[in-house]
Amino acid sequence: MSISENAMIGSGEFVYECHHNWDRQSLPGGYEYGNASHGIAFDSQGLIYISHNGNPGSIFVFDGDGRFVKAMAEMHNAGPFAKGHGVSIRKEGSEDFLYLAPADSAMAFTKMSLTGEVVWQKNRDTINRESGGLLEDPSLGFKPTKISFRPDGGYYLGDGYGSHHVFEYDSHNKFVRALGGHGTATGKFSTPHGHWLDDRDGTPKLVVADRANMRLQWFGMDGQHLLSLGGFLFPADIDVQGEYLLVPDLHARLTMLNGKNEVVAQLGDDETWRQTVLADNFAMRGTPAQWRRGQFVHPHAARFDAEGNIYVAEWVRTGRITKLIRKT
Repeated sequence: MSISENAMIGSGEFVYECHHNWDRQSLPGGYEYGNASHGIAFDSQGLIYISHNGNPGSIFVFDGDGRFVKAMAEMHNAGPFAKGHGVSIRKEGSEDFLYLAPADSAMAFTKMSLTGEVVWQKNRDTINRESGGLLEDPSLGFKPTKISFRPDGGYYLGDGYGSHHVFEYDSHNKFVRALGGHGTATGKFSTPHGHWLDDRDGTPKLVVADRANMRLQWFGMDGQHLLSLGGFLFPADIDVQGEYLLVPDLHARLTMLNGKNEVVAQLGDDETWRQTVLADNFAMRGTPAQWRRGQFVHPHAARFDAEGNIYVAEWVRTGRITKLIRKT
């Protein structure tokens, strides 16, 4: 697709040039995202890490120009396909570290270096023991989907496809508390799929994409519930830049909120297209020939880069990475 064929999406202050399959030209032969591309993270050098369900490894790494660098994180690929899902990167001292959450109960939440050395791993038994038995009930699954970081050096692990808890750990990697558990009441979750630190007003808070409850929920650093906000369809993840909070909605759109949590943009929002995407048990996700330029199918993760551009990973067969270049 040439530059002239790229669709323009959005309006007003939020107009973007839409580069679908931004990464495809450089992806080596035989390297595939498989059933889905899932997560996106940036290291301090600007390299981009995409988690996936394909081969080889469970993460593909690209530079800022879309050139393939390497595949990695083979421990989350038990064959024939990877189980890569949540990927987050934090600089600790002078070194970046990957935190990886595979959506597979047989695999372990992992901290590793960017060169592939495993620092530690936590499987279901470990987290059950550390949390005082919160996963003791055999009916509860354990399929973590996302990691986010506290400003004090701690972190959160969201068990989005399992127990519906978000586990909090301190800067010494010690268990502090679990938020949520399954339910629809305030403070409970139904698929806490993504989460992130929201410090737009100067006070850090955890914001959780409570996906199947179709809402966001905010919590203080002490774990107390602060706010719930509806109006979403199936919110999958969250990113923050400046005053803006970005929510990729698995039902074919991106929503952006301002500092007052007002909707200022909904990229790709088209009800007719959405009904087509959702029809026949999401059959559209497996038929790339029917995907349209300038429209999303299933945005699963979205991240701002330093220039305010947006990268989107979609839950579609074959995977799809789109770069939205901001024009205004």
